[in-house]
Amino acid sequence: MSALSPTHLYREIHEQPEAIERVLQTQHAAIAGLAGAIRAGGVTHVVIAARGTSDNAARYAQYALGARNGLLVGLAAPSLLTVYGARPRFAGALVIGISQSGASPDIVSVVAEARRQGALTAVLTNNVASDLAREGDFVVDLSAGEEKAVAATKTYTTSLAAIALLSAALHDDRDMAEAEVRGVPEAMRCVLAGAPGVIDAAARFAGISRAVVIARGFNYATAFEVALKLKELTYVLVEPYSSADFLHGPLALVEEGLPAIAIAPSGRMLEELRQLMRTLRERGAEVACISDDAPALALAQTPLRVPLALPEWLSPFTHVVPGQLLAMGLAAARGHDVDAPRGIRKVTRTR
Repeated sequence: MSALSPTHLYREIHEQPEAIERVLQTQHAAIAGLAGAIRAGGVTHVVIAARGTSDNAARYAQYALGARNGLLVGLAAPSLLTVYGARPRFAGALVIGISQSGASPDIVSVVAEARRQGALTAVLTNNVASDLAREGDFVVDLSAGEEKAVAATKTYTTSLAAIALLSAALHDDRDMAEAEVRGVPEAMRCVLAGAPGVIDAAARFAGISRAVVIARGFNYATAFEVALKLKELTYVLVEPYSSADFLHGPLALVEEGLPAIAIAPSGRMLEELRQLMRTLRERGAEVACISDDAPALALAQTPLRVPLALPEWLSPFTHVVPGQLLAMGLAAARGHDVDAPRGIRKVTRTR
């Protein structure tokens, strides 16, 4: 057993499959009701208000609801309301607030204004007694249980689960889509079985001062979330990129020894990520790869294998886990407190 196992973060990373199963078991009716209201209400687009880890879940929603359900999903700019006093028009929108605590006033303000205007509102939160939950026409309990580590893990993946369930409920083949979602917890358990190897691999990067995380498509959100976990836990400057955006200028950053983490699951973006990894290696980067694809893993100095391939739209569940473990292992290797990173709190109230 890893020396990290007594930490809250270690336990919470490993609790994710069970937390997702609770969402699937207990929130099906609420999400089905929301899907029915979306169909009945003539919703044309979705606006999501969130910050931090929850904002990364919103990025997943842009692809899940966009690619599979034809909904245009935009990310709200809460400061428009709280700082500039603007009142964006929410006609025709479903407005979703995502927040583990439900306590941030700026997120509450967006959903409250949408409800005042008569728009359909929904809330994904781990605190159903929160101010944010009171503004939702529909409230989805993330069912993660108490999250004691400051860095969010299980509230991130349970947010993804709620979004995936909503996408499945809106899909033309709902039964097939829901069956695919039900396969997520077991796939995550398979990844977690390899946790000691990922934690050990983190020591290779103990001396780094900067890094990039690169993905595309459904895992664009994963790149942002892995980069955030690395920043929160290791105090290293880590930037997330789309593989397409990386070629439009940031490629110039690549120099000998630059750590680059590529997230490359099977799917439409796989060959593009493989080619980018070849380019990174040619330019001297130190490449780590999170993938279920053997040829992609063979391109990396540090391969982090995902043992079970899910459909691409669900691959963010399995591909974020090695990133969480890598961030935790690297923080421990650098001598940091993985449960209480410096300067940040579990609940952040921004206005």
